[in-house]
Amino acid sequence: MAAIAAEHLSKSLSASLDRLRDVYRQCGDLEIKDWRYGPNLKHRAASVYFKTISDSSTNHMKSVLQDLSNHMIGPGLDVTPDMLRLFFGAHGVSAESASMEREWSAVDRLLLQGYMVLLIDGWDRALCFEPKKMETRQVGEPETEPVVQGPREGTVEDLNKNIGMIRKRLQTPALKFQFFRAGGHSNTRIAYGYLDDVVDPAVLTEFERRLQRCKGKGDIIDTSYIEEVIEDRPLSPFPQFRYTERTDTAAAAMINGKIVLLVEGSGSILICPGLLFDLLQSSEDYYQRVLVSNFIRWLRLVALMIAISLPSLYIAISTFHTELIPTVLLLAIVDSREGIPFGAFVEAVIMVFFFELLKEAGIRLPRNVGSAVSIVGALVIGEAAINAGIASPIMVVIVSLTGIASFSLPQYNLSIALRLIQFPLMALSSLLGGFGILLGYLFIWLHLVTLTSLGVPYLTPIAPWKADQFRDTLIRTKLPALIRRPRPRRST
Repeated sequence: MAAIAAEHLSKSLSASLDRLRDVYRQCGDLEIKDWRYGPNLKHRAASVYFKTISDSSTNHMKSVLQDLSNHMIGPGLDVTPDMLRLFFGAHGVSAESASMEREWSAVDRLLLQGYMVLLIDGWDRALCFEPKKMETRQVGEPETEPVVQGPREGTVEDLNKNIGMIRKRLQTPALKFQFFRAGGHSNTRIAYGYLDDVVDPAVLTEFERRLQRCKGKGDIIDTSYIEEVIEDRPLSPFPQFRYTERTDTAAAAMINGKIVLLVEGSGSILICPGLLFDLLQSSEDYYQRVLVSNFIRWLRLVALMIAISLPSLYIAISTFHTELIPTVLLLAIVDSREGIPFGAFVEAVIMVFFFELLKEAGIRLPRNVGSAVSIVGALVIGEAAINAGIASPIMVVIVSLTGIASFSLPQYNLSIALRLIQFPLMALSSLLGGFGILLGYLFIWLHLVTLTSLGVPYLTPIAPWKADQFRDTLIRTKLPALIRRPRPRRST
């Protein structure tokens, strides 16, 4: 690789074209066009580009010669290689943005990014023209983070456009973006940004240290590829970073001292670090009135507890602690479970498992079909399970409420974590009853208080306690107080 990186272009156009055809053999979308210019059209040049990723016009050579003709000489037929070298070396091209390269490594990199490369016989330089903008997905409302009130602007797969939308929201010199390439076969362009006067220097240093693992190594296609490389505990079920497709959410996160990471070709923005209470918040919390916002936040907290513990709580009470159930409700449960061949634990595992299958089927299928499969499938299978005596009506209700609670959480990766925690909690409740649930809660709490994200405690600002940050955690104070509050650079 070192020899290839140091390889210089040849003055012979034929040798350069042979090299390109050898390196990019079996690449049917590589376009090589030969040009003739000068007296009696005896001088040669060639333009090279990938027609599948470049929207470059095929008349670059003609426009360049016309540009040269207008500035220096008369008719284009009088152009000579010496004139071209002098013009390009001293003045450049006025009509197109171009860079001049002499190493094949740089030419290959730009060529694969969609640039058009112009090679001139007798000159060991290549002119690389920036391509015209290709059509990409238009900016629209994010599908994974819809809001009733607030901006409708979501990210796209164009890195420059995403950063531009963030810069429009944060018009300050303190907003910094740094770029690098992942390397490997993808050679993906990656960027991370922060507010220089707000971000914690210790967190930024730790983030950049871990990000070194991605530079020049491996193939990065999406932001999720980087998550597992830089997170503190890859085997933890709890997500340690937050995803968003909203530029207003990314801008607000940077105002709060977060770091955002973007990848070319990905519409997801990774927000670092991601703490537990960050995952329970939505951008709409700041677009609603304070009472409504706080009510919704507590509703999500209740949904979190339901999603984790409702099936295990039912198993524990119905199996070990029946005295806690009112007599009328107990008789209804006993009557509904009459003829069920399984215990409460096996029944719950079967129903939760098939409910998870239905959710996955609804996600993977096309949108129109998927929604029908999710709704109709849940109704049909639930009714069939009750009629077949496999599950009781109360268990269908329990599983449905658990699923609805997990859907109400704003971050999908957090709801997946809760789905994983359900099963060990159900096993503990079936073995030890209520004591097993408390034991499971203790294990979860011990894990959370020891978990960190880029070195920041996961339960911040509760553990450790930070009063200035608590005003925007379980409750949200009035927006004027949040806007005016000081945001100094912190050190953990």
